[in-house]
Amino acid sequence: MTDLDVTTAHRSAREVLSWSRAGVDPALRTAVDRLPDSMRVIAGYHLGWWDEHGHPTGADPGKALRPALALLSAQAVGGTAAIALPAAVAVELVHNFSLLHDDVMDGDATRRHRPTAWTVFGVNAAILAGDALLTQALDVLASSGHPAAVQAIRVLAAATQRLNDGQAADLAFEERGDVRLDECVRMAQNKTAGLIGAACAVGALFGGGTAEQVEQLRLFGEHVGLAFQFADDLLGIWGDPAVTGKPVFSDLHNRKKSLPVVAALNSDTKAGRALDGLYHTDGQLTGAELVRAAGLIEASGAREWSLGRAEDLLTQARAHLRAAEPVTRAARELDALAGIATRRDH
Repeated sequence: MTDLDVTTAHRSAREVLSWSRAGVDPALRTAVDRLPDSMRVIAGYHLGWWDEHGHPTGADPGKALRPALALLSAQAVGGTAAIALPAAVAVELVHNFSLLHDDVMDGDATRRHRPTAWTVFGVNAAILAGDALLTQALDVLASSGHPAAVQAIRVLAAATQRLNDGQAADLAFEERGDVRLDECVRMAQNKTAGLIGAACAVGALFGGGTAEQVEQLRLFGEHVGLAFQFADDLLGIWGDPAVTGKPVFSDLHNRKKSLPVVAALNSDTKAGRALDGLYHTDGQLTGAELVRAAGLIEASGAREWSLGRAEDLLTQARAHLRAAEPVTRAARELDALAGIATRRDH
């Protein structure tokens, strides 16, 4: 047993996330250090380890939710967190590949309270750094020597393809005025939920779980991931910039077709129709218009609907977790992570 598997009783979700970050970070740094220098500097900056000159900083590195889910899923099926470390590192590398590319495609200038990588190093360099992280993720799994490595690569590759498909749909929605709610939910399932489900699945694979356990934990992660996206989309409208690292009303400013926005636009309510008119005006929305747009979404019932959907998905996730017949302690901590991920108020 390694230090990664020596734990204290009754850990909170925040303590689990800190444990995961501390356990995964050295291996993640080793993986990034294997990149060509041109890619390594950008990746380390994006991950919050250093500034654009390579000098160490205390920037926010993110919560490491996906690695934590991978480590706990291994423990849930009777394995150790240490044996699942390559799986945890791989999913974190894929996640950050997607963030580097998302920031470019969405034109986001801020992530985790500081300038995004593309604004510092340029668009082309940020794209290449993202590509490097994705390639390294597969190499981490392939070089692990674990008997489930090939299957884990296939799971992670499939999730990445879904993620790309979801991102393509998200971008296409920006050019359309007729996005259906079922399309938007499917986009979120592919873009966000798939990778979170894969994190649980590859962790369970490395932990030696049965096929049924792997599938039930994947479904647990998928439902948590979709609930997470509902919560995240609400933060994109009403979130505190001190928590989100982005300006208030950032998604409305960019006129994103997020889940609550699309729910409002499809609500067939007076507020939904007014929002549709506001979204189709020319020019940037003013501060007053952004406040009005948020109010219209709430008046349409879409904010309450989104909160309800997140809770329903969390209930379904917990049913899949129980069906996996997990080790009690890991089950309790997976459940706690699911709860904190969907609250998003921390």
